Amino acid sequence: MQSSTPKPITTLDELANRFGGQVVGDGATPLTGINTLEKAGLGEISFLSNSKYKKFLATTNASALIVGMSDKEATSLPRIVTPNPYLYFAHVTAFFHPAEIPKPGIHPSAVVEPGATVAASASVGPFAYIAEGAVIGERCIIGSHVSVGSRVIVADEVLLYPRVVIYADCEIGNRVILHAGVVIGADGFGLAQDQGRWVKIPQVGRVVIGDDVEIGANTTVDRGALDDTVIEEGVKLDNQIQVGHNVRIGAHTAIAGCVGIAGSAVIGSRCTIGGSAGILGHLEICDNAHVSAFTLITKSIKKPGQYTSQLPVMTHEEWLKSASQLRHLDKLAEKIRSLQQQLHDIRLLSKP
Repeated sequence: MQSSTPKPITTLDELANRFGGQVVGDGATPLTGINTLEKAGLGEISFLSNSKYKKFLATTNASALIVGMSDKEATSLPRIVTPNPYLYFAHVTAFFHPAEIPKPGIHPSAVVEPGATVAASASVGPFAYIAEGAVIGERCIIGSHVSVGSRVIVADEVLLYPRVVIYADCEIGNRVILHAGVVIGADGFGLAQDQGRWVKIPQVGRVVIGDDVEIGANTTVDRGALDDTVIEEGVKLDNQIQVGHNVRIGAHTAIAGCVGIAGSAVIGSRCTIGGSAGILGHLEICDNAHVSAFTLITKSIKKPGQYTSQLPVMTHEEWLKSASQLRHLDKLAEKIRSLQQQLHDIRLLSKP
């Protein structure tokens, strides 16, 4: 939640004292906000973290800049030099846009069932529902129309945006952020065949979410069939991701929007998964693996590195021709093997 209070006023020196970095130029430069190189104006600080935006250094109206070590002399504007300008930008943005902290208390329209526990420092918004046996920790913010199921444990300083739904028995760690429309603990897609009909398999596991996890809007995380679905500490999930039942996502992994993860897949720590990638079930991805956007993972990845399975964009006519040729790959491979064998036989016959 963004603050509606006035932005703080500071100086370049004060930012460096707070976040580190080397000040070059006038450290007393007053600053009231942060903006892009193109849109920054008087009193605003901007940043350069990508060399393709270097051309805007000559035309920016920013009062000061955040730059990397290699760009220390690329501008004459007052600046903070830091090894990671993008990370510094994140800290400064949070400084100028502090989170809004609602007053503690339970809105009169909210429903808190008997047997639920809500910390006195927590804030529960309009029409929220807290079921029997649920626990809401210290300084939590529960948005409007949030539904927290029976026996759910929500740890401290958790932020649940409007219309988040957490099904029964799930656990949410400290400082977790769940954006609007997130559903935690819906039934996994567990079905058995019986003479052409589908029979539902009860999903009796939980979802357990570690500390400092953030999950984007309308992402769904299914509960486990028997064991738990687990999202470890520091994981960042984008909007509209599907996490199937019994999936495990390792610590500090980041997954972009529209990714689908089938049941019982295990993803290691510090991985990155590009947008719209697909991960089949019952496979494992090792730590420090990086999957490109739109890639389909059909087998386990056992070695760290970058993985991609894509076709480059082409005209429709080119695609039709390529698709036609793909249909004949098996026959072509068989012909190549035959020719290789014939060549081998000829070489044997030609030997003295």
